[in-house]
Amino acid sequence: MSFILFKNAKFAHPASHPGDAVLVEDGVIRAVGHASDLTLQLAGKEVQTIDWQGQYVLPGLVDSHMHLAMHGMKLDMLDFTEAASKEEMLQMIRNRAAVTPPGEWILGLNWNENNFSPSAAPHRTELDEAAGDHPLYLTRTCFHAFLGNSEAFRRAGVAASTPDPESGAFGRDEDGDLNGWIYEEASAAFAKVQPEPDYAVKKAAVRRGILDALRLGLTAVHTEDLRLLGSADTMLRIHRELREEGLVFRTHQLMFHTFLDEMKELGILPNQGDEWIRIGAVKMFSDGALGGRTALLREPYSDAPETSGMAIQTQEHLNEMVSRARALGYPVAVHAIGDLAADMTLTAMETHRLQDHSVLPDRLIHGQIVHADSVARMKQLHLAADIQPRFVASDFPWVLDRVGRRTDYLYAWKKLIDSGVDCAGGSDAPIEPLDPFLGLHAAVTRRRPEEIHEGYLPEEKLSIKEAVDLFTQGSAKAAGESNRGEIKEGMAADFTVVDRDIFDSPESLLQTQVRMTIVNGQVGYSSM
Repeated sequence: MSFILFKNAKFAHPASHPGDAVLVEDGVIRAVGHASDLTLQLAGKEVQTIDWQGQYVLPGLVDSHMHLAMHGMKLDMLDFTEAASKEEMLQMIRNRAAVTPPGEWILGLNWNENNFSPSAAPHRTELDEAAGDHPLYLTRTCFHAFLGNSEAFRRAGVAASTPDPESGAFGRDEDGDLNGWIYEEASAAFAKVQPEPDYAVKKAAVRRGILDALRLGLTAVHTEDLRLLGSADTMLRIHRELREEGLVFRTHQLMFHTFLDEMKELGILPNQGDEWIRIGAVKMFSDGALGGRTALLREPYSDAPETSGMAIQTQEHLNEMVSRARALGYPVAVHAIGDLAADMTLTAMETHRLQDHSVLPDRLIHGQIVHADSVARMKQLHLAADIQPRFVASDFPWVLDRVGRRTDYLYAWKKLIDSGVDCAGGSDAPIEPLDPFLGLHAAVTRRRPEEIHEGYLPEEKLSIKEAVDLFTQGSAKAAGESNRGEIKEGMAADFTVVDRDIFDSPESLLQTQVRMTIVNGQVGYSSM
């Protein structure tokens, strides 16, 4: 038996946790109370003591939707998150080109022309000037639209005369020339000609992502990495090796649908795993994103009435994909941002119902535009809504131009929770910052940290407790983990220790510093 006494704590909910200590045995909370009382219970036993030094203790925070390997890759890539103009973006490309060996790819991500003044992305010819002889491939903040220069298009074999693929498009200017934009599945041609990172690079990316998550107070993430790592076997090998090397971190793995055959061959089943890594639902897409107007809407875009978005799958194909997952016993986790995409997703789930949602539920990922009738269907399906509160800070106010009057259920987290839909909180990193406290702040204030106003659609604001529940109990329910998400006897010993009471005010969330991250009773990160 391995006992650890964590003492000198201030609990986030003092009324429900009298005392200042937690007794942990073999990764499980055995008692919560006063250190003096717990010490008496341990007489004669060998106990390790960890002093929390009067810091504030939360249940372990968990990001319910992100991409761990890509987040790790991002930490080594050209990142345009802070770029405020097209010129600033181009200068960053010039700077990277100056130190990149001739002919090598320059990869970047997280540009958002909606944050530029004027709101315009660079044209292909401007990218040519900035990148020189380097092929350039840049991923928009939504990860559903991309930019490439002429050399990238040449290597991908795409010319102005190349027809658009069925589920994607190449952007063109008023003269019919390629303007550098690449939408949705049209990106496949560019991915094929980029150098494949080797095993060591992939493993290093996952390690970087884990260390960053622990630093930010996350005890676990729900992640989908197969498209980057290349196989389920590689993913499992990397995580097992990192665990053997001493990294203390949990992952819940969503499995991309194109890997179903490999999963069947390897005998990988849903909810399989241990206390460090578990297999989750099968991930698939039904539409794109609002930024590039590829999210699928019931009605045309208010600022582009010629389009209603892009269906990644037909209804028949989406039904078939869900059916294939069900044949192996899997729940599904479907990306659906637009209201029509949500309708199609729910129809596919209703057509092929999950037999036992109590083990692992289906998930509707994002759900940024839904309707009351959709929420009623979600409740009937007992699914989990995988929401990203930080999207409110990134997408408003420009998203109002996209949807016009359709605001009743726009990023409607409060309505979903009040309707009884189980909701889990994530970041979608690297699309948004991984820092969970930024997500909590966005959920509570409905605005960017630097803004001062009542919030965008303020009726959808959450209380701080409701927001914390998204990243604790909500994430646990989405992963089918009844033994996590709370600090009480019998629960797994996951704790996020911070330097202040985050329930004081929304502003306290922005100043919060993580002091310790504890996973299954083991310290994964400490600044104490």
